[in-house]
Amino acid sequence: MSNQFDVAVIGAGAAGMMCASVAGQNGRKVVLIDHATRLAEKIRISGGGRCNFTNLYAGPQNYLSENPHFCKSALSRYTPQDFLALMKRYRIAWHEKHKGQLFCDHSAEQIIDMLKAECDHGHVAWRMPCKVEAIAREGERFVIGTDGGSILAKHLVIATGGLSIPKIGATDFAFRIAKQFGLKLVEPRPGLVPLTFDNAGWQPFVPLAGISLEVGIETGEKKSRTQFREDLLFTHRGLSGPAVLQISSFWKPGTALTLDLVPEVDVAQTLIEGKTTIKKNLGNILAQWLPSRLADGLLQANGFQPDARIADLPDKQLRKLGEALNRWVIVPNGSEGYKKAEVTCGGVDTRELSQQSMMAAKVPGLHFIGEAVDVTGWLGGYNFQWAWASGVAAALSI
Repeated sequence: MSNQFDVAVIGAGAAGMMCASVAGQNGRKVVLIDHATRLAEKIRISGGGRCNFTNLYAGPQNYLSENPHFCKSALSRYTPQDFLALMKRYRIAWHEKHKGQLFCDHSAEQIIDMLKAECDHGHVAWRMPCKVEAIAREGERFVIGTDGGSILAKHLVIATGGLSIPKIGATDFAFRIAKQFGLKLVEPRPGLVPLTFDNAGWQPFVPLAGISLEVGIETGEKKSRTQFREDLLFTHRGLSGPAVLQISSFWKPGTALTLDLVPEVDVAQTLIEGKTTIKKNLGNILAQWLPSRLADGLLQANGFQPDARIADLPDKQLRKLGEALNRWVIVPNGSEGYKKAEVTCGGVDTRELSQQSMMAAKVPGLHFIGEAVDVTGWLGGYNFQWAWASGVAAALSI
């Protein structure tokens, strides 16, 4: 078995398989290495098993990075339509859920099978399961020491992802290799992750676990405030759902979230104006806008009785209630961490890399792609699109 290749790709996930397949089909001799026994587990579990494989509207504005312009080149050269054309060739049916989010009609396994077939079409050699024990640079080649022997390659592509979901094999491998070769990192942290709150302070809201509703959510300073409108989910330990997952990538420890639980209604104004005409009690009024269990729970948490009549309450109290519902300011004490995070924010500093080739300026032939890089997409298929685009960018440059 040959151990000399043009390209060695470490990490057989979304970015790694895409890169290997394109490089192989361009005539390069490619080996794909992965330590797992099962292929592309993160694709398999994505989207409830149907893989939210891209987003129709993916663009640079949907990505978070300390170097926000870096992703433009790769995203413009490999678009969602390019990936859809690939799926069409394999006759994989798909549908749009909402907000441009695309899912397989049947199974995420179809995406894995497609990428595997594309790699086979490019005559990619597989080393899996195969543990990488050491990497060294000798002249213009990389020497990759594995538990199956040494592999030599002119180009080395690191596609091992970040730290999110360690139970399916996530490690800090990419970050260790970056440090070994003197590349800077943007401090990694969990992204697209549920947020938690102080146990004692959250007690009044524990009974609300399982309730979901659409909210407005925002965080950050006025000049750089980030906001989304998505579904929120109450949990026993805090808040989750798309709204919180989205905002979590932008939230900084110690800072507040502001929630608008009734974004269609100015609660204070509506209650004050209705004092003489609305005969219902507070609980029944709020139940028009919120799930009744949530309405009662929020009233009690803010010192109101659900059976109180608004005619009996002073305007000052109704303004207080309106503020609590339209601008609920709350400070998380942390997150559920990498075990529940869908992605890793931060990673290899993109200022160390070429945006055309994903190659490290300091180390010719060394490329980083996908989640290992400090480019993090919003929830909704954006991170897979970055995986495809960055993988193709690296492959075409080799």
